[in-house]
Amino acid sequence: MNALDLMHHDHEKLKKLLDRAEHAEREGSRDDLFVTIRAEFVPHERMEEEIFYPALKSHRNAKDIVLEGYQEHHVADLLMDELIETPADSDVWKAKMKVLKESIQHHIEEEEGEMFTKAKAIFDAGELDELGVRMEKLKKAAEA
Repeated sequence: MNALDLMHHDHEKLKKLLDRAEHAEREGSRDDLFVTIRAEFVPHERMEEEIFYPALKSHRNAKDIVLEGYQEHHVADLLMDELIETPADSDVWKAKMKVLKESIQHHIEEEEGEMFTKAKAIFDAGELDELGVRMEKLKKAAEA
């Protein structure tokens, strides 16, 4: 799977999980979904930040979008850290989850729009395949 397909696949899974979590009413469901979201997001974030972003950032016309991606990950990490400390049965948890969902959805839209367009212009199919292999390997190690 090439790098962009791998990222898109993860994005689709995260969007579904975030939507379910935002609408979950029971505390146990919220906790379970949050654990799953974090378990999906952290390895995804690592493969992007350790492999894809550095490769793309080295190209002058992609630097700004990559730097923004790092910051959007940071915001998601902060929100997840706050959600860990927030009781899942509270209205505050629900509000934080909604903001997390909106933040990640915005990030996905920018990645799959501007960032993917730049990546397709910079990398050929073989390079995207090679990045995808490396990213998938790191992701599996991070999940273990």
